[in-house]
Amino acid sequence: LKMSWFRLYLPLHVLMAACLCDSIKAPTTSSQQSFNTGLFNFYHSLILDDGKETTIHLLKDIPKRYYFVLEEGRVLTPFTITVTPCDVPIEWSILVHKASASFLGKATGGDHDTQEVSKSQKAPSMVSTIFNYKGNSVETFMGMSSHSAIYMLEFLSTERDTHITVYLTTDTTSGHLYPELPVDPRIDVIGIGHTTVTLTWKHSPSVLQHRESIQYCLLLNEKHNYKSLCAAETAIRSSGMKLPPTLALSLSPYLLEPQQVMILSNSELSIINKVSSGEVRQICMGSKNTYTVPNLSPDTQYYFDVFVVNLLTNASAAYTGTFARTLEEPEPKVMELKDGKVIQVVLDGKKQKFYSLQYQARHKKIQFTFQLCRGQVQVHITKNGKTVASESISGLRYFSLKGKLLDTYLVQLRSTEDFNSSVKVQVSSHFHKPLFPLLPESLKIKSFSKLRTCNSVTIAWLGTQEESKYCVYKRRIEEDRVWRELQSADRCSGPESRHRSEKVLCKYFYDLNLQRAVTTETIKGLDAGTLYLFDVYLFGPSGIPVRYHSKVVKTRKKC
Repeated sequence: LKMSWFRLYLPLHVLMAACLCDSIKAPTTSSQQSFNTGLFNFYHSLILDDGKETTIHLLKDIPKRYYFVLEEGRVLTPFTITVTPCDVPIEWSILVHKASASFLGKATGGDHDTQEVSKSQKAPSMVSTIFNYKGNSVETFMGMSSHSAIYMLEFLSTERDTHITVYLTTDTTSGHLYPELPVDPRIDVIGIGHTTVTLTWKHSPSVLQHRESIQYCLLLNEKHNYKSLCAAETAIRSSGMKLPPTLALSLSPYLLEPQQVMILSNSELSIINKVSSGEVRQICMGSKNTYTVPNLSPDTQYYFDVFVVNLLTNASAAYTGTFARTLEEPEPKVMELKDGKVIQVVLDGKKQKFYSLQYQARHKKIQFTFQLCRGQVQVHITKNGKTVASESISGLRYFSLKGKLLDTYLVQLRSTEDFNSSVKVQVSSHFHKPLFPLLPESLKIKSFSKLRTCNSVTIAWLGTQEESKYCVYKRRIEEDRVWRELQSADRCSGPESRHRSEKVLCKYFYDLNLQRAVTTETIKGLDAGTLYLFDVYLFGPSGIPVRYHSKVVKTRKKC
C-alpha cells in the first residue's frame, strides 16, 4: 500500500518510466535496444522541455538522447519537433514506447488501492521508430499521440563535434516560436550589375502581422548557402571571429569585433566580417522584401540567404538560398602617360588583370621609372606592338629605351600576388632631371647582434657617391604583427605618414669610394626585451623619398 501511494504522487513521466521499464520485452533492433537501455536510466536522463528551444552539444560518434512525456488529461495530444543543425549533417530519430490501454487504465484510473500493478498484471509494450533523418537541413516532425507514450530523441554526429537546437511544443493554439515562411520561400534575383545584385522574396506572414518585432536579415558570402542562421553564425565563428547574436546584430554595435565593420544608413544595418574565405556580410533591412546589395566585386559569384528573425526571441526561419554572379568589369580604357608626370596605380591581385598605360614618344630616348609600393608587379612594355621589356619588379627599376619620334609605347602592369599591389610610374625624356635619388647597391638595413643591449641597438645601411639626406624612424611592434606589417608596408609612403614621436634623427653623408659608403647609427633609450621596427628614408634632389626595407630588432631582455 505504501508503494501504491508513493507511485501515485510521483510526476507522470517518472511514474510511466518506472512502470514501462518493468514491462520492456526483448528488443528487435539496435535502436530499440538503445531505447530500452535508456529507460532503465530514466531517472538520470535528459528531459526535453516543452515550449522551449534547447541547445544541444554533440560529441563526435557519441549519441545523445532526450526524452519527453506528453501531458495528462487528453486522449490525443498534437506535438511538433523542430531540429536545426548548426554545422555538419547529423543523424536523428524519434522512438516511442507505448503500453496497452488496460495497463494505462490501471496506472491512472480508479481509487488509490488499485494504483499498484503487480507483476502478474504486466501490460504488453511496444518500441518503434516513427521518424529518422540524416542531413543538415532544418527538419520538423508533426505528430499526434496518446499521453500513455514515452518518446526518445536520439542525436548523433559522425563528422565532428557540433551543436544543434531542438524545439518541442504541444501548444498549437498560440503563436509559433519561429517566424512563418510564405508558401513559396524562394529568393528571386531580379537584377545583376557589375557591383550590385537586386533580390526580392515573398513576405513572411509573421512580418506582416508583427512589423515591429520581426524583420528580414540578408547574409551574403562567396562560399555557399546556409540552411539556417545558426549554421551561418557557426561558420563565421570557426573562421576566427565572434559574430554578434542576431538581436545584438540588429540593435547593438558595441559587440562588434575589430575585424568587423558596421554601416548604418537609411535604417539598414550592415555588418561586414573579413574572413579567410572572403567577405561575409549581414544586412538587416526591417520589413522590406526587395533589396539591392551594393559594393560587390565584378565577375564574382555570391551566395545569398534571407532569414526572417524574431527580435524578441532571437528565433529565425530561412528562405531557400540563391546565388548570382556579378557582371564582368568592362575592359579598362588605356590611360595616357604624360612626360614627367608621376602616377600611382593600384592593381587588383584577385582578378590578376593587366592595367594599361600608353605613351607617345617626343624624343628618341626615353626612360620609364617604376617604384614598387606594395606587393609584387609584373611589367610588360611594347613599342609599336613589339616587346622591348618584360620582368617582375621590386624596389626601384629604370628602363632606358631608344626609338624614333612618335613611337607608341604600351605599358601593361599586373599584380603577381593574391592581394592588391601598387606601383608608381613615370616616363620622362629629361635624363638630367632624375625624379628619384641615386640608389645604393642594396636597400637592406643591417643590425649587429653583438652590439645589442637592453636599451640600445646598432644598425647600418649603404649610401651612395652623391650627398643625400637620410632619416631614421622607429616604433614598437608586437611579435604577432611583424609578418603582416612587413607584407602590407607601403614602400612609397614618406615620413609624412609617420608620427613625430617615431623620428630618431636625420643625417647627410656620402663617400666617393662605394666600398666605404656605409654608415652606422646606435639608437638608445629603448625598452628591454622589446621588438622595434626601424625604417630609413633616403631623399634625393627632387625631395621624393625612397624607403629602405624595414628592419625588426629586439633588445636584450637581460644585461
